Amino acid sequence: MKRFKLLLIVALLAGSVSIVAYSQDAITTEDAAKFLGLQKTVCGKVVSSHYAARAKGKPTFMNLYKPYPNEIFTVLIWGSNRGKFEKPPREMYAGKEVCVTGTIKRYHGYPLIVVDQPSQIIQK
Repeated sequence: MKRFKLLLIVALLAGSVSIVAYSQDAITTEDAAKFLGLQKTVCGKVVSSHYAARAKGKPTFMNLYKPYPNEIFTVLIWGSNRGKFEKPPREMYAGKEVCVTGTIKRYHGYPLIVVDQPSQIIQK
């Protein structure tokens, strides 16, 4: 228990809260719907993505585990936040195993996390 507390303190001081969340709180894409409204870390492989440049808000959708139209979990990055990433998110994470931390919401019947900062996404 002392080791965990020390790790937590070090992580908080280093600003690495998402790493602590990943190691202690990670769930699968299949379980995400059970945690609506809660802040969790969801891990899975980015198997499909779409940048809707002509849609309102210019969203980028990245689907983990199962591709569109059979997606079971989606990461949403609004166009206003795309510039915060080194490269376009759909290129940066295509085919990668990632963990995403945020509040799980429901969108068109399936769970998603809205990402506002690149620090919410960690490559495994």
